[in-house]
Amino acid sequence: MTIKVPFVDLKLQHEPIQMELQHAIQSVLEQGDFILGQALSDFEAAFAAVCGTEYGVGVASGTDAIALGLQACNIGAGDEVILPTNTFVATLIGVLRSGAKPVLVDCDRQTALIDLEAAAKAITPHTKAIIPVHLYGQMVSPRDLLKFADTYKILIFEDAAQAHLAQRDGYYAGSVGIAAAFSFYPSKNLGAFGDGGMLLTRDLDVAQKMMRLRNYGASQKYFHTESGTNSRLDTLQAAVLHQKLPYLTKWNRDRLSIAQEYDNELAPLASAGIFPLENQSGTGHVYHLYVIRVDDSCPIERQQIQEHLTAVGIQTGIHYPIPCHLQPAFTNLGYQPGDFPQAEKLSKQILSLPMYPGLNSSQIKEVVAAIAHAVSTISQANEPLPTDLGSVVV
Repeated sequence: MTIKVPFVDLKLQHEPIQMELQHAIQSVLEQGDFILGQALSDFEAAFAAVCGTEYGVGVASGTDAIALGLQACNIGAGDEVILPTNTFVATLIGVLRSGAKPVLVDCDRQTALIDLEAAAKAITPHTKAIIPVHLYGQMVSPRDLLKFADTYKILIFEDAAQAHLAQRDGYYAGSVGIAAAFSFYPSKNLGAFGDGGMLLTRDLDVAQKMMRLRNYGASQKYFHTESGTNSRLDTLQAAVLHQKLPYLTKWNRDRLSIAQEYDNELAPLASAGIFPLENQSGTGHVYHLYVIRVDDSCPIERQQIQEHLTAVGIQTGIHYPIPCHLQPAFTNLGYQPGDFPQAEKLSKQILSLPMYPGLNSSQIKEVVAAIAHAVSTISQANEPLPTDLGSVVV
């Protein structure tokens, strides 16, 4: 089957800067410093600076950035860490690998972000930190987070894997808490040519401990002061990321413009129960993903819409179909179906539409028209549609 609208198209980003990327890679080949090389140090400093913080420590993945980052913040056995159940499982795995106890909480139905009121009810004397996941490219409110952390005297450790240069309340993602974890998985807003991650922090002690932990716990060669591991962002990947970094602001602006066009095109379908997740960040939302909600009022199921889009060559995704507390691997945490109703409901309603810099207006219209067509044709066997679907072309 021909793919008419792919979910992600990285070629559109890479082709215009192909020569620059090749030059960056060639420079590392000539330098020969493939592990902890100069290009890594340069990128660590540059990325920290644009995110409004002091130090960056590159690691092998976003998961490692969480796991080792929590350890670098002296969070481990005996400590509890609050995080949303509506997140990619890497957030939970990172907490488990740090040795701390994960405490899951529900999310807000309109934004899918962590519910801080639910988090407040989960506080215990053992709570050491909260991980706000800046999901889909939108930050959890820094103002609310800082107030929350001050009230309960806990640390903020940001999961900013999907929020490169996102902004809210005057803060960049990665500059709010004691530390923040980023992923450079290829499809991220700033993506490498493979896996990669980084911890950002304003705390020199945390940065220095993180540097030891990623490199076998060594403060200097063959002198190991921590029980560390091997998790280093390759110099080649850092060179690629550094070359792409100056384009990130424009790519994010393109994503925002695409999201706004989606919003406008989808507005008539609100009467049929199709709603974009709420943007509470204005132009600070960087739309790593564009996610709609197929509400209970919609005359057809989310699965039917997705299957129809697939059939006409439009790729979609679900982020995420199973909340962390219901994943089979983590039944030992003791959670049950019904514990987090908002996340469970959202997992059955959300649908991620194609989103990438270069997605054009005709493709956006084609995606929305296909959704409208699915709703109108499939629902005919059930009950009449509302008549106010506006100007959506079917």
